Amino acid sequence: MAPNMSLFSVNAILLLSADDNSRILTKYYSPPHPPANAGNNFPGANPYPTLKDQKAFEKGLLEKTAKSTNDVILYDNRIVVYKTESDVMLYVVGPADENEIMLYSVVLALRDSLNILLKNSVDKRTLIENYDLASLAIDEIVDDGIILETDPVVVASRVSRPPAQDTPNMQSVDLSEEGLLKLYQFGKAKLGERLRQGL
Repeated sequence: MAPNMSLFSVNAILLLSADDNSRILTKYYSPPHPPANAGNNFPGANPYPTLKDQKAFEKGLLEKTAKSTNDVILYDNRIVVYKTESDVMLYVVGPADENEIMLYSVVLALRDSLNILLKNSVDKRTLIENYDLASLAIDEIVDDGIILETDPVVVASRVSRPPAQDTPNMQSVDLSEEGLLKLYQFGKAKLGERLRQGL
């Protein structure tokens, strides 16, 4: 009998301060489509539904990883992969039967994309000042516990803000009748060129 196949592979992504054991950014996930009539007892359900449960899990996790020298541990019947950047701990938590190499690629993608976005200055203060970029980077990597992207360059390019000089200046757009007629003629000429090239 085949195991229950699912794309859901991440229970949580945590960015915690290593200095004062505080949260910087945390996202807990539950499968988007749980089995019918399963309640909260199905595999993959978020075992930490309340803030109190989450903080207790995070505190224990920080204590365990402070003593560990590995990047992959088993904690509370979950696989946890993590990386340390300056004074920040980056964690990716998955079910016990999940592929740890895949989870490790997620934590590496998160670390590298944050380094690109924050110009190699990943620390607590910079993350708080750029909370929007960090949150968007996590959302580009994982959505509802499903891994979407692990290439840090792609993630950073989707998240980064466009340069100020490249934004279009709406004051220079001519919306008069003559301007719209010129725009129509330009579009018609370009469409004609494309059609001639295709034939």
